[in-house]
Amino acid sequence: MTHRLTLRVYYEDTDLAGIVYYANYLKFIERGRSEWLRALGIDQAAMKADGGHVFAVRRVEADYLRPAKFDDLLEVTTGLATASPARVVLNQSVRRGEELLFTARVTVACLGPSGRPARLPAPLAAALKGGSDD
Repeated sequence: MTHRLTLRVYYEDTDLAGIVYYANYLKFIERGRSEWLRALGIDQAAMKADGGHVFAVRRVEADYLRPAKFDDLLEVTTGLATASPARVVLNQSVRRGEELLFTARVTVACLGPSGRPARLPAPLAAALKGGSDD
């Protein structure tokens, strides 16, 4: 399942030239991942409260292709690349219309209450089964 999130570039997202500051793309794709999980029926707050499971970004491979600017309307796409018992790899992109601005491959690890790697909670593992976009 590919999820799409639309967002607007605000003044606070930009530098003095009105171009999106590079680190803000990481915020944009974080929102995309959160909404992707929500669309799968996963409540991250409940996941933490019920079993102490949280996600930590382990790796980000990012390519900045073109700048986004103040007041642009962007679309963040998030899709599953692969999943293992304790980790999820996602392909994400940011577009302005048809123009590709940014791509990332993000690996997130599931951590248990001790802060150590843990198996994905059963509801998430079930939701991901067969959901690869690769």
